[in-house]
Amino acid sequence: MQKKLPGSPFGKSVRARLWIEGSRSGFLGIGKVSLLEAIAEKGSISQAAKAIGMSYKRAWQLVEDMNALEDTPLVITETGGVHGGGTRLTERGLKAIETYHRLEKEFELFIQNSSQSFDI
Repeated sequence: MQKKLPGSPFGKSVRARLWIEGSRSGFLGIGKVSLLEAIAEKGSISQAAKAIGMSYKRAWQLVEDMNALEDTPLVITETGGVHGGGTRLTERGLKAIETYHRLEKEFELFIQNSSQSFDI
């Protein structure tokens, strides 16, 4: 049984995946972007993981991976406080989502055009 990959294939004949590599290590793809978006919406890694059907442990690992992409973290966790802490995206995290989706739209057009001219 083939596992469905997140995101769309972009074209009928040509299938491709988009990811952005970090300057230090790792990459940012649709799965991590989905997690970032859920964290921004929910304000919690555990609630974000639940919302996208991911284990809390896996979500934490991905957050650590994303924070290692650059010198500036994409996600910040705050403990304690009046409301018990929480999780939020940094400006860099918000920009990462924006950049990914902008590139994704350009990539989708490229793949669709390539797919139309590719016939086996």
